[in-house]
Amino acid sequence: MEKVWKRTDYCGDLRASDAGREVVLNGWVSKKRNLGGLIFCDLRDRAGIAQVVFNDELEKSIFEAADRLKSEYVVSVRGRVVERESKNPNLPTGDVEVIVEDFRIYSEAETPPIYVKDDDNVDENLRLKYRFLDLRKPKMQKNLLFRSKVANCTRNFLADEGFIEIETPTLIKPTPEGARDYVIPSRVNSGRFYALPQSPQLFKQILMVSGVDRYYQIARCYRDEDLRADRQPEFTQIDMEMSFVEPEDVMEVQERFMKKLFKDMLDRDIQIPFMRIPFDEAMERFGSDKPDTRVGFELTELADIVADLGFKVFSDAIENGGRVKAINIKGAADKYSRKQIDKLQESIKPYGAKGLAWLKMTEEGLTSPIAKFFDEEHASKLIERMNAENGDLILIVADKAKVVFDSLGFLRRDIAGQLGLLDDEQFNFLWVTDFPMFEYSEEEGRFQAMHHPFTCPKDEDLDKIESDPANVKAKAYDIVLNGVEVGGGSIRIHDTKLQARMLKALGITDEEAEEKFGFLLDALKYGAPPHGGLAYGMDRLVMLMLGESSIREVIAFPKNQNAQCLMSGAPGKIDDVQLEELSIDVVLNKQEE
Repeated sequence: MEKVWKRTDYCGDLRASDAGREVVLNGWVSKKRNLGGLIFCDLRDRAGIAQVVFNDELEKSIFEAADRLKSEYVVSVRGRVVERESKNPNLPTGDVEVIVEDFRIYSEAETPPIYVKDDDNVDENLRLKYRFLDLRKPKMQKNLLFRSKVANCTRNFLADEGFIEIETPTLIKPTPEGARDYVIPSRVNSGRFYALPQSPQLFKQILMVSGVDRYYQIARCYRDEDLRADRQPEFTQIDMEMSFVEPEDVMEVQERFMKKLFKDMLDRDIQIPFMRIPFDEAMERFGSDKPDTRVGFELTELADIVADLGFKVFSDAIENGGRVKAINIKGAADKYSRKQIDKLQESIKPYGAKGLAWLKMTEEGLTSPIAKFFDEEHASKLIERMNAENGDLILIVADKAKVVFDSLGFLRRDIAGQLGLLDDEQFNFLWVTDFPMFEYSEEEGRFQAMHHPFTCPKDEDLDKIESDPANVKAKAYDIVLNGVEVGGGSIRIHDTKLQARMLKALGITDEEAEEKFGFLLDALKYGAPPHGGLAYGMDRLVMLMLGESSIREVIAFPKNQNAQCLMSGAPGKIDDVQLEELSIDVVLNKQEE
């Protein structure tokens, strides 16, 4: 096998200043055009495309070999950079081309099943099946490089802040709470299982007890849960923990981190400090604990106005302890027909909403199937409360508080997207603070930790843990960007007595606690500092920075909606010998037989 020609430059790096230089380029043939005495090829590598030119003055065998080139052949060319007569302003290298003196074919290629170009509009499953071709696309190369630079920027910032990078185990003990674990059978310890970590939570707390003081890790995490555009079974966290801190200390470091990251990566000046919104206020104003503040459409309370309206949907909700809230879509009355409003109503059914009331503000007043219930007094109060003007569309949901918040929270962002009001070039950061410590599970009939059992309650709420758990607030905080939670964290419990109270309040017995995370409880007995931290969803963060709509666009080898890797065929079967070694019998569901 011949030695590889060593490149002198990447294809996409050539500029007018390189004219006259002798270069060697390596890459893939993007396309070829034969004009008789001249053959033009676009040669592509990770940096971009360069035009290379073969002319018939070359040795005959070389020119004939060039004529046989096809898309995705892998080649090296040696030649001289010259200024192009016909420049291409749409290409970074469009001022120059390379006149080929010699070239070599390293690998031929069959006709690709998908085009290697950004605007191919191919089905996503086909893209994932041929991911090795999909990743050659300029956009995907750009995304992978961007993500790598984010990781480098992260490491540099945290190292300068005194954080130590430490890897934690990926084979751990199964623990309760949260999503389902991915489990791995142990061959050596028959009948026992490892779990893949949903996060490094317990180990990073152990590191604080161990005196590390400041830890970070770009960590792989795993959760067996239903997938969507911003979820994958395996994902990456930028994980960190700090000792001797309060919430403001953690948030201050994160704000400076985001400021540096966005400046270095996007040349954007992010203003700090970020807005702080308590959880309760976020739900009341935006119907979400991850509010998007790029648009208005805030939720407005109407229960006091409509309680005696005589409209049963509203009165029943209020009598049953529910809420009646509305949003005003400014100037949208003529943009939504009755049929389109019916579609909006269908869109909130998954959140439990049984209906969507609406009113349009016209020059004649309120128009709607329910307008007849509004006399002049009630209409006047509604118009004033909603700040309604001619052309506005008012949407109302009446139901349990959670249904109202979830439905209107979804609608305000969904409609903003439909109306083209969400600017991907605008980055609105905020902190959501003072989360509830507990949330009640109707299915299990008990309180669960909203974040995890090691989150520290607020000092003023410690006496409520047993008597009034629903009103205990946590020292927890989420960092939100454009309606997406990109990171979350809390101050942790470092006192063994308080931790015991917390586990008891969650219905976790001493035996269960010892079995699941006894090693952390033991560590806390031997001198634990006050500590807290935060973890970013790195995939989500990069997705938002690049303006992508799915984290699959920023992950090299993602799974599809069924948690399958269409390229490699994972998950796959294992043979009977391996199953016997692991003492496992496989029983298939009927639909899988």
